[in-house]
Amino acid sequence: MNSIDPRWPKVLSLSVHEFRTPMTVVAGYIRMLLKDRAGALNDQQRRLLEEAEKSCARLSSLLVEVSDVSQLEDGTATFNKSQADLQVILQETIAKLPTLADRDVDVRLETDGRPAPLLADPVRLARALTSVVVALRRELIGDEALIVRQQRSAERYEILIGEAPTIAALIGEPAESRGLFDEWRGGVGLSLMVARRVIEAHGGALYGAPEERKSGARIVLGSA
Repeated sequence: MNSIDPRWPKVLSLSVHEFRTPMTVVAGYIRMLLKDRAGALNDQQRRLLEEAEKSCARLSSLLVEVSDVSQLEDGTATFNKSQADLQVILQETIAKLPTLADRDVDVRLETDGRPAPLLADPVRLARALTSVVVALRRELIGDEALIVRQQRSAERYEILIGEAPTIAALIGEPAESRGLFDEWRGGVGLSLMVARRVIEAHGGALYGAPEERKSGARIVLGSA
């Protein structure tokens, strides 16, 4: 089996730098045009430039994610860990979820109501949890709610995410049968790659749902 070249995080870091420089120039010129620095725009020209500006913003977000993956892989990512409460992190994560453009999906948090202390970087962990919830929410087809269930298992916390039937399947799933979460989902950039590495940096793991329930996740974290 071929080993992964240990230099690849540096390749990613260099790529981010090389892409960011010309993209910053393009984004700057687009902003100048939108401010009528080169003359007044008609409505069609403005709409086209606004779409181009959105694409630049998307590319910028992707570059941030590539940079995050690079730093997480080579161990240079900064984690500001302190005593936090997982229940509070989940509550704030769900409250701040971005809205969907085409529909409303109810995301419901279920906990035992008790404090859930753990040592964590609350900002990084909240971003990781948001990425997983957003990815699963966008895959829902029906009108069922997406459930985020926080529970305790032995001396660890578990977060089960999915529709009600998926949650039931996750609860009954044997530990030895758990498969890794598919982080190669379309439409979410590299956010799930970053999320898995952040969760692992918290001593946890990200698992997928049982085979018959494709869209779901089990997150194991820290000490309960």
